[in-house]
Amino acid sequence: MTVLNEWVAGTRVGGWVQRCRESRRLVLAIVAIALLLDNMLLTTVVPIIPEFLYNINHPDTPLDGPVRTTTTTENPCKEYMKSHHLEYLPNVSTEDMDLGNAISNKYQKSPKSLGIFSADNMTTIDPEKLLREERHRDLVQETSQVGLMFASKAFVQLLANPFVGPLTHKIGYSIPMFVGFIIMFLSTIIFAFGRSYSVLFIARALQGIGSSCSSVSGMGMLAERYPDDKDRGNAMGVALGGLALGVLIGPPFGGIMYEFVGKSAPFLILSALALADGVLQLLMLQPAVVRQESDPPSLKALVTDPYIIIAAGAITFANLGIAMMEPSLPIWMMDTMEADRWQQGVTFLPASISYLIGTNVFGPLGHRMGRWRAGFVGLIVIGICLMLVPMATHVNHLIVPNAGLGFAIGMVDSSMMPELGYLVDIRHSAVYGSVYAIGDVAFCLGFAIGPAMSGTLVKSIGFEWMLFGIAILDFMYAPLLFSLKSPPTKEEKKSLILGEKSSVRYVTYQNEEDDEE
Repeated sequence: MTVLNEWVAGTRVGGWVQRCRESRRLVLAIVAIALLLDNMLLTTVVPIIPEFLYNINHPDTPLDGPVRTTTTTENPCKEYMKSHHLEYLPNVSTEDMDLGNAISNKYQKSPKSLGIFSADNMTTIDPEKLLREERHRDLVQETSQVGLMFASKAFVQLLANPFVGPLTHKIGYSIPMFVGFIIMFLSTIIFAFGRSYSVLFIARALQGIGSSCSSVSGMGMLAERYPDDKDRGNAMGVALGGLALGVLIGPPFGGIMYEFVGKSAPFLILSALALADGVLQLLMLQPAVVRQESDPPSLKALVTDPYIIIAAGAITFANLGIAMMEPSLPIWMMDTMEADRWQQGVTFLPASISYLIGTNVFGPLGHRMGRWRAGFVGLIVIGICLMLVPMATHVNHLIVPNAGLGFAIGMVDSSMMPELGYLVDIRHSAVYGSVYAIGDVAFCLGFAIGPAMSGTLVKSIGFEWMLFGIAILDFMYAPLLFSLKSPPTKEEKKSLILGEKSSVRYVTYQNEEDDEE
């Protein structure tokens, strides 16, 4: 009897596990969790890396350290240069009494603007003002380094996507999904213990491979499990909500943990959460090779489809502005507002909350109102909000434009991602790995170009004009989405091609008749 009871209990547990494995809601939960953790890692570093790298490069004058002051002595020039490490000034020795003019010539500013007086009347030196000038230049210079590090993940992801998409056609979605977890776990551990720019750069680049596997496989899996266009839009809205939640939690989580616990703490917690997600995938998805029954569309056919390119381009332009702000906004806040670490992290909070709302609202709503219309309005709102950001003079002034920015990006992403699946359904064949590789490439383009260019643009035209320029690009791209209002189907596409061929034959026939006459 005991054996029978155990067998019945085991049968019930086995049946429950089997039902879980067949549940598409559980698949949706696993994909949402994977996107959440990936984007938590993506954004946790935003408030940590800029200051961490600055403190590595300037151990004597960390950002959170006190400003050194200089007292007037019998030789103030010598004391000033010694305390501020200015021995490197060209043609100036420590005995040179005309230090004020030498420093002003180097920085191309008047001695008075730097708080320095020339040797004739040198009685006062304002080291705080000069230190702020030095920090400003160092922070602007560091924007390029931070931008390249942030962009490395997206560049690697761009390179990996064309391989991951077709790979899912051959082996299915579950194995690449699990590989993505393993790579993300390793990247998180490296972030936790990395103490140099090169090591952190490698960790960020490695994350790009894991993100490619998770994003492409996850979206393809959802498109396959939710064949109905409306249900697919809802499911992808929920999955993008997981992405949004990761973006939401990441910056404040990283900033607060770095401020009060230390640099390694947030990454160790993330690695533990990633390990739990990996165990869930192993038990429920049971990674195995699954071959596609229908022939997938070629990557070339998808890339040359103008409607797919327009939808993917909307994703790129929608995310380009926030991608440029990731490395530059915290540094701009440190420079203009003297913002603390936690403020640099929390400033992205309104954008993340509104992105979470936008993706969940416009997942189902985009299907009703027309996804092309939701994308069009989203790009216009993004442009307006980008123009409002540099007008802020206090941290609180960033709340409204950042919130509007996040909500509008959610409109575009939650509309265009299911639109890509819909375009493949009506214009190609219902195999989704490659089209979501294109969608992920579009997403990554924004986060590759944005951080990589932000440092150069901030130095050349300034933070304000950089965002104004991206806003103008969004305004110019938005009208292209009108073409997605009623894209031709596969049959219409074939008819159009056949019609063009018939027209060519008719024109050729007419020309031949004219030649005979």
